[in-house]
Amino acid sequence: MNNSSDCFMHFSDRIPQKYFQTNLTIVSFCFFILTITLFYSCNPQKRLIKAPIREEGADYLFGKLKANELNYHGFTAKFSAEYTNQGKKTSFNGQIRIRKDSLIWLSFSPGLGIEVFRIMITQDSVMFINRMNNTYFIGDYAYVNKFLNTNIDYDILQSFLTGNDLSFYEKGKFRASLDKGQYKLATAGRMKLKIAVRSGQEPQNVLIQNIWIDPGNFKITQANVKEIRRPGMQLEACYSEFEKIGEQLFPKEMTFDISADNDLYVKVSFLKININQPMTFPFRVPKGYRKVE
Repeated sequence: MNNSSDCFMHFSDRIPQKYFQTNLTIVSFCFFILTITLFYSCNPQKRLIKAPIREEGADYLFGKLKANELNYHGFTAKFSAEYTNQGKKTSFNGQIRIRKDSLIWLSFSPGLGIEVFRIMITQDSVMFINRMNNTYFIGDYAYVNKFLNTNIDYDILQSFLTGNDLSFYEKGKFRASLDKGQYKLATAGRMKLKIAVRSGQEPQNVLIQNIWIDPGNFKITQANVKEIRRPGMQLEACYSEFEKIGEQLFPKEMTFDISADNDLYVKVSFLKININQPMTFPFRVPKGYRKVE
């Protein structure tokens, strides 16, 4: 008696070879169609993301970015932060208050609710009170930029702290692309607007800038700037955990990485965020404090 394999061999001998070749071709074609179908059905989002770049270009994306920025006159929040400098990590809590395009006020506490440091920044001045060593400083950005070997100004600080684009810089000629599922806007040179530059006080910044934008909400998820004159200096920020504040989105988690002569890394978590509420900006130097030159 023949076994089952012998039966199959005898049965296959009676079927023309052409039958097997035809069916093999049909099976291969079906697999090809299935592969194409799966590829396109799994990537509809990719095609949708590419569409604005292909059809509208960088100007469209830049316009959407501006339309979805945090719109505010005043901003207040509490925060916790981790600060790393030269391998040393420090944790602290604080408060921030911003009057748009005018003033940034910051208060820092080590966690016990006792303020140790207060900063007030305007368009052309930097002031701080250090309660740990009974000193204070009132001057311009030259002190900060000399310490960091950078050329940071008010507009850069305000924009990075709120997750918005730079306000007083030219739109520039941005190039649009897709990078890891996000839109990317890049410019080789973005100059500060002359109306925002105070004559004789501030050099004309020319920045190289990259901005990554979430394709769903058009909020900035990552941004970096560096100067054409100092390509080794770079300020980078990353934004996440977007939360609705009224009808607007704000990133509750931020990280800032300054690459310069004195590298700094700061991670910030915001809470109790409010916009357009009454604010005060108290700054009074206690009697007996020594001025830092």
